[in-house]
Amino acid sequence: MTYIIFHKYKINELNQVDNLINKVEMEKSQRIITQVYGYTICLVAIITFLLSTISLVNAIIDLSDPLHSSFNGGGSQNVISYENFKMDILKSSANSTDIKSNTYIPEEKMLHTMYESAKADKLKSIYHQSYKSILISSLLVLLSLVLFLIHWRIARKVNLVNSSPVF
Repeated sequence: MTYIIFHKYKINELNQVDNLINKVEMEKSQRIITQVYGYTICLVAIITFLLSTISLVNAIIDLSDPLHSSFNGGGSQNVISYENFKMDILKSSANSTDIKSNTYIPEEKMLHTMYESAKADKLKSIYHQSYKSILISSLLVLLSLVLFLIHWRIARKVNLVNSSPVF
């Protein structure tokens, strides 16, 4: 009888040890998953930060010289100079599908007015695109920094807990 009670006590103790081992293994796997998640979000935040910073710098450069910007807003004519604009208009009127003898070529004053209008339209479009890009890129930089800091702390906290001995 004493042997059966002792044996039941040992089996109960072994079950408790087995449950403790399972609990420790589950905690380790949860820590590993949390660490991988935290470091993955940090990596994504770094990549987002770099790409947004590049976009932000490009938008600022486009604002410094809007006529030479990479945005192609405000029509397809070249408005860098009046002469380039005039050549584009003359080429387009020469390449028109109308009868060649009836091709309309605007007067110099009208061409100049068209140039100023196209230039103002392109500048307005470039300013809009640049400011929009600056706003979006700035928000993404800020968001990526916040995400990075939060998840870095989480991953580091889990790493510190993981390095402490489990009893």
